[in-house]
Amino acid sequence: MTLDLHADPIALTAALVDIPSVSRDEAAITAAVETALRTQTSGFAVLRRGNVVLARTNRGLPTRVVLAGHLDTVPIADNVPGRFTTENGAEVFYGCGSVDMKSGDAVFLHLAATVAEPAHDLTLIFYDCEEISAEFNGLTAIEREVPEWLDGDLAILGEPSGGWIEAGCQGTLRVRLQTKGVRAHSARSWLGDNAIHRLAPILARLAEYRAREVEIDGCRYREGLSAVRAGGGVAGNVVPDEAEVEVNFRFAPDRSVEQAIDHVREVFAGLELDLEVTDAAAGALPGLTAPAARGLVDTVRAHGSAGVRAKYGWTDVSRFAARGIPAVNFGPGDPNLAHKRDEHVPLAQITAVTEMLRHYLTTPA
Repeated sequence: MTLDLHADPIALTAALVDIPSVSRDEAAITAAVETALRTQTSGFAVLRRGNVVLARTNRGLPTRVVLAGHLDTVPIADNVPGRFTTENGAEVFYGCGSVDMKSGDAVFLHLAATVAEPAHDLTLIFYDCEEISAEFNGLTAIEREVPEWLDGDLAILGEPSGGWIEAGCQGTLRVRLQTKGVRAHSARSWLGDNAIHRLAPILARLAEYRAREVEIDGCRYREGLSAVRAGGGVAGNVVPDEAEVEVNFRFAPDRSVEQAIDHVREVFAGLELDLEVTDAAAGALPGLTAPAARGLVDTVRAHGSAGVRAKYGWTDVSRFAARGIPAVNFGPGDPNLAHKRDEHVPLAQITAVTEMLRHYLTTPA
């Protein structure tokens, strides 16, 4: 499919949604984006690595802004191709990835082709495999092989934020808590030690847990410690000798990964269990005091319909923050609709985000 970057970003959103791009199957959409950037923009050096497309200007401007968005989606749920409709007097577009995050990608692509006199040098990054394990994330390879492409004074990820700036992000930690027992026939259960029953004190501590709230740069982050999976059992007539529960800790960005692990260990201290860390990613501080970030904040607040709030959840802003680059989430769409069968975005939000970003990118710091 040929993408028209000069078309209204609403139409461009629909075109992107209609190119299926479930994680690990992004070749077609990557090719379309690469071709469009090479043929419909000026002043950009374009590089493709696997299913990642990078483009940047080198105009010698005093600041550089990175616009980054992932091209993949979760599995399609009878919602491709997309469709336009009107609900409660508002025009909306339904489709897989319309919120997360092809509408954000459409805004970035449209601006790359239509902003004639930017106030900042621009870097565009469109990458694959964000929706699956971090080891496959396209930014991982870029960070390893050509990290200079990630450099800038501000990184804006087009994650859905309802047209608000969602600053920073929570860190995330997953641990596996395993209990041991003694296997026995369930008709003679007293001869065994039920490992599933030993999960009870773990679940009790989770139920009693009170999440911490912390304010950073005017953004309030709320932590959460949750059981997300439990398992155990051998057969319908066997007392199990092993059971486990997986716990996810979403922590405020003022904690490091090591501090988050220590906190989880403290929560379950004194219980008979094995604790294994299975996944961890640091959060990102808001970074709103950086000059390049303040300009975006001023633009969004001047718009009048949006502002700044904390990001609940982990996003790739963490990668930029770890490199000392302020990073925010900013895009159309309600993040609560991401990954849903009825995922949809209000057309007015696509237009509003486009105009706010156009103003920011053309206004000197």
